[in-house]
Amino acid sequence: MRLLRLARILAVSSRYGLDEMLLEHEPSGRLAAISRALHFWRRFDEPEAVRLRKALEALGPIFVKFGQVLSTRRDLLPPDIAEELAKLQDRVPPFSSAQALAEIEKAYGRPASAVFAEFSAEPVASASVAQVHLARLREEDGGHDVAVKILRPDMRSVIEHDLALMDTLAGLVEKVWSDGKRLKPREVVAEFAKYLRDELDLMREASNCSQLRRNFEGSTLLVVPEVYWDWCTPSVMVMERMRGIPISQKAALVEAGIDLKALSRAGVEIFFTQVFRDGFFHADMHPGNIFVATEGEKRGRYIALDFGIVGTLTDTDKNYLAQNFLAFFRRDYKRVAQAHVEAGWAPPDTRVDEFEAAIRAVCEPIFDRPLKEISFGKVLLRLFQTSRRFNVEIQPQLVMLQKTLLNIEGLGRQLDPDLDLWKTAKPFLERWMSEQVGWRGLRKMLQTEAPNWAQALPQLPRLAHRALSRTAAPELAPLLAEIAAGQRRQNRLLTAVAVLLAALLALPLLTH
Repeated sequence: MRLLRLARILAVSSRYGLDEMLLEHEPSGRLAAISRALHFWRRFDEPEAVRLRKALEALGPIFVKFGQVLSTRRDLLPPDIAEELAKLQDRVPPFSSAQALAEIEKAYGRPASAVFAEFSAEPVASASVAQVHLARLREEDGGHDVAVKILRPDMRSVIEHDLALMDTLAGLVEKVWSDGKRLKPREVVAEFAKYLRDELDLMREASNCSQLRRNFEGSTLLVVPEVYWDWCTPSVMVMERMRGIPISQKAALVEAGIDLKALSRAGVEIFFTQVFRDGFFHADMHPGNIFVATEGEKRGRYIALDFGIVGTLTDTDKNYLAQNFLAFFRRDYKRVAQAHVEAGWAPPDTRVDEFEAAIRAVCEPIFDRPLKEISFGKVLLRLFQTSRRFNVEIQPQLVMLQKTLLNIEGLGRQLDPDLDLWKTAKPFLERWMSEQVGWRGLRKMLQTEAPNWAQALPQLPRLAHRALSRTAAPELAPLLAEIAAGQRRQNRLLTAVAVLLAALLALPLLTH
């Protein structure tokens, strides 16, 4: 099977001239000349980027999804190729109703009619990894209207075959392409494989959905479906059915009386709340995964769907982003350069002044335009591209975030061309920074760490005595014992102080 698949890949590559595109970058140029001689009849009227996109579409859904992921690596790809790959759409014919019912019976050990009161045989959505059917739970189980996501049959074996071939091709690119090592094709394939394997486990997706729902519980901006855990398995996910209008249908939203300007601002607020408050964000927010509620108390709120890909950020990541955004809009390019070095992503011997000058040369022209026209996503992209010259390793989670930010910007400005992202986002950045430094940051740290201190302080004399006893001379033993005895007498006082401190710090929380 793998040989047949490889033969198909080679045939498609030849049809669209991918071999020529690859060999053009071979340092000697001899292989490219041989390829052109062997394919003397080929003539291509379309640009290389278009041919690459069409080749991936011809190779099937896994390669399409790879192209989509690759399009986010704009720190690695030429702009024309990245733009063209971003046009790839996950259009996959649905698998049959009989297969869907068979997968349900395989997951539950009983037919769909024994699990659901109603089950629609026709899917409402179909993608490369899974498809979605509408259903209703039985009355004794609550009678809820639900959406049932079913993994494609035999998807794991298909994916593993294609991933193995991708890895082989990536190794070839690394050896033949003059810029292959810098592009790190095998690392990109490995990163893609991780995301794809995560998507194959619908229990993981259900947990992502549940976490996002908990983060936005009580929110007036975002609605996340409830997960019905009793009916979730690695191959079937059951969640609350959501009703709304796809965000891409602008005319329908206007007809429904939705305030598009408020909706665009809410999208930015949701994004920055996910990033700076939670450090957990929906990383696949293209128009097909976002609806808008038009009825009841949820009217005007975003509805999030499809939680197969999420991103997480550490406090270091969040600090890096906040400092870069704030410093950039203050034109403090030295601070931008220092933030890269302090985060450990630029080598410690990086010349900050040279890095600062490079960032200034790229970013200063942006300020000739109004702030509302500046793209946050493109700011990050420019920083990534400049950083590459200084051997900065761009973290995968930041690439996912940059892709998501571009999606949010595109949606927001489609709804409201005058959207000022900086004006909307600045309060979140400044509030988060104020909570990390100064008195607020200290108080938050003390509130978090005080219980640990209360537990650790009494143990310090014993630990110190043990450490010193291992290396001290015998004649010092009586002195160490006397010191330890004195410290033990202070244990109760230290514990009481730590507990009192924790209580005082907790008072503001109890009064709110």
